[in-house]
Amino acid sequence: TVEAERLLADPLVSVCLGCMTPAQVHALEQDLELAASIQAGLLPCHDTKHDGWQVSYHYEAASLVSGDYCDLVTADDGQLYFMLGDVAGKGVAAALLMSQLHAMFRSLIPVGLPLNQLVERASRVFCESTLSTHYATLVCGRADESGAVEICNAGHLPPLLLRRGDATLIEATGLPVGIFCNEQFTSSGFRMQPGETLFLFTDGLSESRDPAGEEYTTERLLSLLCQHQELLPGELIGACLRDLADFSAGTPKHDDLTVMALRRTN
Repeated sequence: TVEAERLLADPLVSVCLGCMTPAQVHALEQDLELAASIQAGLLPCHDTKHDGWQVSYHYEAASLVSGDYCDLVTADDGQLYFMLGDVAGKGVAAALLMSQLHAMFRSLIPVGLPLNQLVERASRVFCESTLSTHYATLVCGRADESGAVEICNAGHLPPLLLRRGDATLIEATGLPVGIFCNEQFTSSGFRMQPGETLFLFTDGLSESRDPAGEEYTTERLLSLLCQHQELLPGELIGACLRDLADFSAGTPKHDDLTVMALRRTN
């Protein structure tokens, strides 16, 4: 059904639904449920192991469909590509743009471009094929069997590199994709050792609120991750979600939430 939270957040929805017949409302709900099923089919396997890497993620829409982008792709040369992003806006429009990002990167990765050029090409196509108000923050990275990791952060929240009881923030190296058609991007590289984890997230986590309206914050997340960084990816994400649930204490979610943990295992 059309969720109660959305009705409370936007009274106009109630007015619009009040003008529709029950059959029209039912048809709308069926369309949204079908869209949610199609979107779920675009998501990668929840737990992936590849060449000494273990990856898990959690993907949760604020409504039936999400504007968050999450994907894992193993290239022909064996490198593991990981993408996590957040399309501006919410609802069906954001979900359509998310599916466009998914298709673009799936098409471009086999070309074998340097990582910064991969993001530049995707940003150009996204910019040329969407309205000027549409853009997406994005982290695009790749990891190989040696433990080498390269990341291009296009205006997204900094991924967190967990090692030796501490966390390093990997800051953005460019603007969000789709802002300018000829935007250039740079990437940063580092090597991960066994037991180290890279944690990525969207603002649906850090900006979640408690009943008093206070945000969860990246600082609280950092503290939690440093305490539990010995956990495997799925367990680490579970600990994060439990802490978020304790913090929010049933406060309705108003943004999509996606987290991903990438751990070097050997």
